[in-house]
Amino acid sequence: MTIAANDKMPTATLFTMGDEGPQAISTDDMFKGKKVALFGLPGAYTPTCSAKHVPGFMEKADALKAKGIDLIVCVSVNDAFVMGAWGKDLGVGDTIVMAGDGSGELAEKMGLVLDLTERGLGKRSERFSMIVDDGTVTTVNVDYNGAFDASTAEHMLKQL
Repeated sequence: MTIAANDKMPTATLFTMGDEGPQAISTDDMFKGKKVALFGLPGAYTPTCSAKHVPGFMEKADALKAKGIDLIVCVSVNDAFVMGAWGKDLGVGDTIVMAGDGSGELAEKMGLVLDLTERGLGKRSERFSMIVDDGTVTTVNVDYNGAFDASTAEHMLKQL
């Protein structure tokens, strides 16, 4: 079953790249007491993800924060090393937390697994965005079949 509005965010361990290497963070800790703009995508360095999805959230970061967002998190079924390098390449700095869901634990628990095995990419995450308020999902937007409109930063701004 796919995660929906009013659901509690599942507990999973994500990894970010810190000065000392990969740092584990529980979704419980990441979302506690914060209003978070979370977006997920099929993979780091992929065309739409690199050219549109992450840049869109970077461009709209100030507007999202002006509407009450405390933290913007990008999650992908990639490891922390890849997410860290990709964040550096895109120049996200502290604007977006680049979180690796290397084993797809969160994607699976949210019911948002995208199987791209036939294309040589394995199991990934659907392209999505959601607002999580103190651990509770308030909105969920999923783009299926290669679409890119419901999960954009622009669409999220309209929902705030």
